[in-house]
Amino acid sequence: MAKSMPRSDDWLKHEAPLSLDVYSIGSCVNDDFADYVNYWKHNGWWFFDSPAAIQEVSREHSISLDHTLLFFYEVYEFEFHDGKWRTFSLGMASGMHQAASSCPPICCSKDNDVVTFWPENSPAPEHSPLSCNGLANELETNSHCLFETFEQAQSALNNGKFAGTEPGALRIFRSVFR
Repeated sequence: MAKSMPRSDDWLKHEAPLSLDVYSIGSCVNDDFADYVNYWKHNGWWFFDSPAAIQEVSREHSISLDHTLLFFYEVYEFEFHDGKWRTFSLGMASGMHQAASSCPPICCSKDNDVVTFWPENSPAPEHSPLSCNGLANELETNSHCLFETFEQAQSALNNGKFAGTEPGALRIFRSVFR
C-alpha cells in the first residue's frame, strides 16, 4: 500500500508526542494513496499484490504518488479476541501470502502495528489503536508510532493494554516500508 503521512503536526504533538511520524495500517491518521476501492485492483485483504498494481491505478486515474511511502504487510496467523488468541483463516482473502512474499529485500524498517477487525472474519483492516486511539501516549512505541518488536505488541495485547480501544478482533501486522 502507498500511504501518505499525517497532515497536521498539531495532531502528532497531541496524540503521539514521541513520534516523528505515523506509519499505521489504518487510514484514519495516514491516508491511503487514494480512495481505491472502486477501481477493484486490490486483493481480498484490501491491499495490493505489487507496487506495479498501485502504479497502474495511479497512472490510470491521474493520482499522484508524490509524498507517499510504499508499505508491505505481513499478518500474524492468530488474532486476539475477548482476551484470547485464536486462529483465523488466512485463506479467506486472496493474495496475502503472495503480497508478503513480494516484500523487497532492502527495507528501511520492520515495525509492528496492532489493527482492529470489527466484523468477524473480515480481511479489511480498520483502526490502529496506537495512533487512532492515542495509545502511543501510554505504551512504548518508536518514532513511527509502532512497536519495534512483535513481542512488544503481543505483550501489550496479553496484558490488556488494548482493552476498550476499538471493538473487534486485534491482529498484529509487521509493516515493512521503503
